[in-house]
Amino acid sequence: MTVKEIKAPIEKEMDEFELKFKSSMKSSIPLLDKITQYIVKRKGKQMRPMFVFLSAKVCGEMNDSSYRAAALIELLHTATLVHDDVVDDANERRGFFSVNALWKNKIAVLVGDFLLSRGLLMSVDNKDYNLLGLVSNAVREMSEGELLQIEKARKLDIDEAVYFDIITKKTASLIASCCACGASSVTKDETIIERMRAFGEAVGIAFQIKDDLFDYGDGTNIGKPTGIDIKEKKMTLPLIYALNNASFSDKRKIINIVKNNNNNPKKVAEVIEFVIKSGGIQYAEQKMNDYKNKALEIISSFPDSDSKTSLIGLVKYTTERKN
Repeated sequence: MTVKEIKAPIEKEMDEFELKFKSSMKSSIPLLDKITQYIVKRKGKQMRPMFVFLSAKVCGEMNDSSYRAAALIELLHTATLVHDDVVDDANERRGFFSVNALWKNKIAVLVGDFLLSRGLLMSVDNKDYNLLGLVSNAVREMSEGELLQIEKARKLDIDEAVYFDIITKKTASLIASCCACGASSVTKDETIIERMRAFGEAVGIAFQIKDDLFDYGDGTNIGKPTGIDIKEKKMTLPLIYALNNASFSDKRKIINIVKNNNNNPKKVAEVIEFVIKSGGIQYAEQKMNDYKNKALEIISSFPDSDSKTSLIGLVKYTTERKN
């Protein structure tokens, strides 16, 4: 399924959401208004609102709370992205200049704080405490995951269990909260909300493993390996598997390259070749498919509908995408 086909059951809701989201970012401060308008213009595929709305429709009837759930997640997520760009000293985000590149770090941090407070206030004003709890928990987990990754990157001592802990917190928690919030906006049944949360978590883990594979050209002809994670000293699943199955001397050599020669294209290519030869790509693909199948198994227990078909399409899109 294409993104357009996936979006079909919620097309009207997505259009309405865009207007509501824009108004949720409005401010009486001209500079702030200018920056938030710039942020709204550079939106991506809008996967998060799609997960919220499709989850809501699978579990019940969409309502105003469903729109607020999507807006809350987008506001808090956008705040973390603006702050991330400051932390990473990044000048670009999705092909556009980052907020900190155009308006400097101090303003970017304050804009991130403003977006965070808008999300929190919107929930408090509407007494959406259930949504606030789910999303605040996701933001906490995302921060913990990022800090755990930074800590481990110093020593490069990540094993598979730590890797899954990092990606569950850093990536999967947000998609899990999208699905849980969608469900929570239409039902009070904790069992259903938890099933949707577990579905989102499995999708999020599969999504991150797919991202890891792009570093190695995905083991197909999709494109040249990027090696970006290696340059950033990130220990991803294909590399962890390869190191776990390497001889002591090979392990020492590869870790030395990642630590000290990670900006040398020739050396990075050496690491990529080592991972491919060690079966790291196949292993990561197998794990990704395990999580994809787990997500499909959870969603299959819900009644058939267009929204359920779209969620199945979204799971497949996540693991089969080309970028």
